[in-house]
Amino acid sequence: MALKVIADECIGCELCVNVCPDVFEMNAEGKSVVKPGADENAPCVDEAIDSCPTSAIVKE
Repeated sequence: MALKVIADECIGCELCVNVCPDVFEMNAEGKSVVKPGADENAPCVDEAIDSCPTSAIVKE
């Protein structure tokens, strides 16, 4: 499974970055993205998914 942030749904609130900074970061457009090479199975990923107010983080 691949972890993905749907850019059109991300509002840039940074909750995922605060919850899981080893996996998520903000890009130049103010949207969250998955860091290259990040551990997409890190324990904090599920909490970040649950914390996202727009459900922009998905596992595909």
